[in-house]
Amino acid sequence: MIDIETLKDYIKVLEESSLAEIEISDEEDSIRLAKPTADSPMVAFTSNASQAPAPVQQTSAPAAAPAVSGKVIKSPMVGVFYAAPSPEKPAFVNVGDTVSKGDVVCIIEAMKIMNEISADESGTIAEILVENGDVVEYDQPLFRLG
Repeated sequence: MIDIETLKDYIKVLEESSLAEIEISDEEDSIRLAKPTADSPMVAFTSNASQAPAPVQQTSAPAAAPAVSGKVIKSPMVGVFYAAPSPEKPAFVNVGDTVSKGDVVCIIEAMKIMNEISADESGTIAEILVENGDVVEYDQPLFRLG
């Protein structure tokens, strides 16, 4: 049986990699983890040796992110969006600020790890598309550059 700590480790590996999915099997169980996409909701398949695989659908699908045109900075992972390094400090960026490629624009907390997210291109912050404390999805637009 795959224990919860091992499962958490596999989820972390999936989140931090460019892999789209991973499948793990032992003598009794099999589990497939896949990053959700806009085209398909998250589905988990589990089985044991005496049963056929049974799909388990997510109970509520995440809200579809609005289409954003132009240059955007997207979330590289699932996690909680933080606009500032701490509650008492100012936001990394505000609307109208100019950012250069590599500048830190926010933090995303994933699995209790604070990950600094950098701009992947230069521009001016035209719009901040998420609120502080929002849960964000992989590849979700966070900022629109002008």
